[in-house]
Amino acid sequence: MFQNIEIEFKNLLTRQEFEKLVSHFRLNETDFFTQENHYFDTPDFALKERASALRIRKKEGNYELTLKQPYQDALLETNEILEPITAELMVKTGKIENETIKRLIEEMNIDSDRIQYFGSLTTKRAEVEYEGGLVVIDNSFYLNKEDFELEYEVSNRIDGQKKFSALLEQLKIPMRKTENKIKRFYNVKYMQNND
Repeated sequence: MFQNIEIEFKNLLTRQEFEKLVSHFRLNETDFFTQENHYFDTPDFALKERASALRIRKKEGNYELTLKQPYQDALLETNEILEPITAELMVKTGKIENETIKRLIEEMNIDSDRIQYFGSLTTKRAEVEYEGGLVVIDNSFYLNKEDFELEYEVSNRIDGQKKFSALLEQLKIPMRKTENKIKRFYNVKYMQNND
């Protein structure tokens, strides 16, 4: 198990703004890789209600289980590497096979046995070191939707905010209030469940 504090800034993009960023950072198709996120919650979205999220990420044949929880003005990520067979079983059954993650969910007063698999989000991603942080340019597909996003991952919130704002301003991209991928996925799933 390992934990880290995630400080990042996000901005949804239009397709044209996405292409502008790709051009600005001189990226081509080979700079992008694909990852899959598989999301879990209870039928009544108990994790979402606590501003938390549970996912398995498949990247380059490796699987990682991540629980995200609010922590001060950031997110605390608890990560566990999973064997492929364990990850596939969890997607199939929704049953959490990791005791640490299970315990953290129970500590939020959520019955971990109620967790179920909700679906997946596939992202084509490019990453670029930029001004002491990491620029992430994403094109995501989920629940019959497609979106584009810019992320900036940093270790210092104040400095990172300045650099992120300056980059958007330089490229004439408006700042948009942007929820993270998990929340966007859940919002669409929630609407589909209530139709």
